[in-house]
Amino acid sequence: MAGEQRDLTLRFLAEPADVNFGGKVHGGAVMKWIDLAAYACAAGWSGKYCITAYAGGIRFVRPIQVGNLVEVRARVIYTGRTSMHLALDVMAGDPKQSERHLTTHCIVIMVAVDEEGKPTAVPEWIPQTEEDKFLRESALRLVQMREKIGDEMAAHIKHLGL
Repeated sequence: MAGEQRDLTLRFLAEPADVNFGGKVHGGAVMKWIDLAAYACAAGWSGKYCITAYAGGIRFVRPIQVGNLVEVRARVIYTGRTSMHLALDVMAGDPKQSERHLTTHCIVIMVAVDEEGKPTAVPEWIPQTEEDKFLRESALRLVQMREKIGDEMAAHIKHLGL
């Protein structure tokens, strides 16, 4: 039922096909995993098909080794009328051990759409814990920062005559 699945974790092994020229898992593979987890979480929360509207603040903290067990956790941290802001953490480590370390973190905004591809309403997420309240406030501050960045990018494009 919509509004009940606030978070989820995808787990899998990093494969040799995911390797970059330096022998570590490449960022593009990590970004794909993030998008998959964000979609699954947003669809679970909204009960609707969702599209990626924004992915930002991606921090590659630590490399992922081939053969690592990778966990991609997505959780709703703010909802608008049709959008869901999700915090994503990628953790990885040796599958023979229980310890996982943070490798990547970012924020993704997903928008629920109807059969015609038009944005459609999502259930509201209401923070319950102090951590939830902190995450919601952080998401709201990021909205303001993205608006400023968007204005600056538009000015940049205009200056270039594009």
